[in-house]
Amino acid sequence: METLVDTHIYLWMLSCPEKLSQRRRYELESPANEVFLSAISIAELMIKRSIGKIDIAFEPLEIANKMGLEILSFSCEEARRLEELPLHHKDPFDRMLIAQALTKKLFLMSDDPEFLKYGCRIM
Repeated sequence: METLVDTHIYLWMLSCPEKLSQRRRYELESPANEVFLSAISIAELMIKRSIGKIDIAFEPLEIANKMGLEILSFSCEEARRLEELPLHHKDPFDRMLIAQALTKKLFLMSDDPEFLKYGCRIM
């Protein structure tokens, strides 16, 4: 299974894995699955850290690489998909993750119920 983790899930993986269900932990740890982190999530964390919205002492990209997560770049095709998305969700980072998951046909691991409104395959 190919799964894109959203930013909150990534933070929970690092700081409070107990917030992840047993099924999610299994899917994240299973060698049969490919787990992706988007460059969008890296950008979101860097922006929020730079403006003081979050306090993280680690380098998100470095840790993601150490964890064996595949890093996805954001493509022009995925950017074009944003125009087609209805405005159920106003967070631009989440909208980009949704566009990426839909375009690449990935499962999206998120706790945000709004993502379901876009027809994403949510885990």
